[in-house]
Amino acid sequence: MDYSRLHEVLEVCGVPRNGSLFLHSAFKTCARDGGQAEDFLQSVMDYMADGSLFLPTMSWRYVKPHDPFFDELETPSNVGILTEIFRTKYASGRSIHPTHSVAGMGPEADEVLGGHHLDPTPCSDNSPFGRLVDADGWVVMFAIGFDCCTLIHHVEEKVAIDLYLKPAEETETYTCRTRDGREISVDLRRHLFLPRDYWQFQDLLAAEGNLAVGSFGNSVIRAFRARDLVDLTTRVLEQRPDAVIAGPGQRYRLM
Repeated sequence: MDYSRLHEVLEVCGVPRNGSLFLHSAFKTCARDGGQAEDFLQSVMDYMADGSLFLPTMSWRYVKPHDPFFDELETPSNVGILTEIFRTKYASGRSIHPTHSVAGMGPEADEVLGGHHLDPTPCSDNSPFGRLVDADGWVVMFAIGFDCCTLIHHVEEKVAIDLYLKPAEETETYTCRTRDGREISVDLRRHLFLPRDYWQFQDLLAAEGNLAVGSFGNSVIRAFRARDLVDLTTRVLEQRPDAVIAGPGQRYRLM
């Protein structure tokens, strides 16, 4: 595959080469087009050579109350092949969190990843999702939909925490080991399993002119500034805190 085309798409979408980029990804479509995961990831890293790159390395399938242990180096990611390659071969660090960790590299990595263990919710202000906004970072959804956009959890926690997370009395405690062998106790209020409609925020973001869409082969790329999505979602949830929880066929529109 011609990975120079990927650079062209990211540039047209407005993703700054010297900024901070959070990449959500699904690689099956690209693989069917003949792409190789390692080559694709190298191309993205080349594009962001003067900036910082982050990928989710979530482990909620593996770290549970009956097995309450997370290891920065050893606990695998359960969100795709690109995330596992990135965290094991290229990332300089991984945030310390039992279920929603993020791996990263680049000049902003320490700051974005460094506070995840401080708060008892997965996507707090001190998490990489909150700090990505502070870093004026971008999000790219590669061949994956808005239903996988974890950044929206960040707004749920800020605006209506008791609606979207388990109650404080159900807080769980995990032991997390850092790459230098330190063990940290991390509290966790898990997200409630709710029927969430995240696609509505794609529509709203596009209507405000803040969503760029491109393609690489048969894979769709959606790109946006993290702050634009957080500001938009905050406005929606402040008007109607339960807007994410939509019944069949329902769509909420910002008035």
